[in-house]
Amino acid sequence: MAVHWSGLSPELLLALDRGRGAEPLRSQLENRLREAIRSGRLRPGERLPSSRELARALGTSRGLVQECYGQLQAEGYLNTRVGSATTVAARASAPPSRPVGVTSPRVAAGSGGLGFAPARARLMADFRSGVPDLASFPRGDWMWAQREACRTAPNEALDYGDPRGSPVLREVLAAYLRRVRAAAADPEHLIICTGFAQGLGLALRVLRRAGTRRVAIEDPGYDDAAQVAAWADVEVIRVPVDSGGIDVGRLAATGAQAVVLSPAHQWPTGVVLAAARRHALAAWAASTDAIIIEDDYDAEFRYDREPVGALQGLAPDRVIALGTVSKSLAPALRLGWLVCPPALTAALAEEKEYGDRGSPVLDQLALAKLIESGRFDRHLRRMRGVYGARRQALVAALAQHAPAVRLTGLAAGFHAVAHLPGPAAEESVVAGATVRSVGLYGMSTYRSSGADRPGQLVVGFGNLSERTIEAGIAAVGDLLQGG
Repeated sequence: MAVHWSGLSPELLLALDRGRGAEPLRSQLENRLREAIRSGRLRPGERLPSSRELARALGTSRGLVQECYGQLQAEGYLNTRVGSATTVAARASAPPSRPVGVTSPRVAAGSGGLGFAPARARLMADFRSGVPDLASFPRGDWMWAQREACRTAPNEALDYGDPRGSPVLREVLAAYLRRVRAAAADPEHLIICTGFAQGLGLALRVLRRAGTRRVAIEDPGYDDAAQVAAWADVEVIRVPVDSGGIDVGRLAATGAQAVVLSPAHQWPTGVVLAAARRHALAAWAASTDAIIIEDDYDAEFRYDREPVGALQGLAPDRVIALGTVSKSLAPALRLGWLVCPPALTAALAEEKEYGDRGSPVLDQLALAKLIESGRFDRHLRRMRGVYGARRQALVAALAQHAPAVRLTGLAAGFHAVAHLPGPAAEESVVAGATVRSVGLYGMSTYRSSGADRPGQLVVGFGNLSERTIEAGIAAVGDLLQGG
């Protein structure tokens, strides 16, 4: 069944190579679109972006996109009519087949939860990371979606239902993830959960019963991941991250049977897993019968870099992809999902059923309405502008008040890493900022203990106005420079 996208223009992830010696952009675009249709990323009847919107997103001329659409129409891949949307032609693609020659671990089927966040002191500026702009939550659109969900839901939707989640949301999410994240998503192998923590707990408990005893996590990385792994009774091994992402060679040397990582925008350094390492990681998983747990947490917000698809699309039989709406909408919704390898779906669904009998269905139906209506895409487009302006405000404030501080990790998301100059000690900067009612957070809290580390801060700007960002940095500028 094709999902019929409404709204201004549905988004589509297509990456073009503009390097010296690359094939012409028109040939690249034609080939990328053909492959998306042949592989099943775009299904018959699905609407494509308008030529104007796709040209804007790719930074090309509208005429080039129109020529590509015309060529693919002539080849029978697309239906185009003046004044109507361009859609994938009927019988233009077949569902992607399962990769051959890859074995999957044997699994069985339990429950879990997480703790509470501490109360926070009132600050003039709190640069806490991982929090979106809570004031920009689309309340009107969400209320509309909830009303529509209640109005149109059949009676049987209010029963316990499938522990994997609402079939309606799974259908819409699978199509969305194929389109925007280049994921090999099938609604039959997608499970709705209450967010990253529950999804990770489900995955690790299932893998533990299948024989996994050692799990690798990134260093620096989520401390929560280590805690969830400990509760799942697996050993945690930390593997260093550098400018190219996780060190796959050192990962292979650990003997880990699974790894938890954030390849599109590594938490918290912000680096992107290099292309060669993506392929090396998939090869490691295939050769060692290992599982990759991918945290795809804020890939919707990218600025001055080419889009990066989900790692799951490269190795669908080896990757459990975790996603949520905590960054794109709000953490309070407690809605997330797992895109599962086929061999693990049944055990993960059973684990979910034993844990809580499934996530709230009406909220799932509301999210499906929000996405399918185009209102979700519209919200993301608006928020990219909001976060882009705040990102620039942070860059400008540091340039004015602490020019010795270097920023990295700014290509996506709504946090950055501030590299302090030599004299500035991370702990003293954080403590001094607190005295001045500014919340700053050191990178050391995300690292394993041991070797000396340079002074670094993880600076969140998602939930701060541009004015507050400027005022907060002005208040601590001398501290940041070691004054």
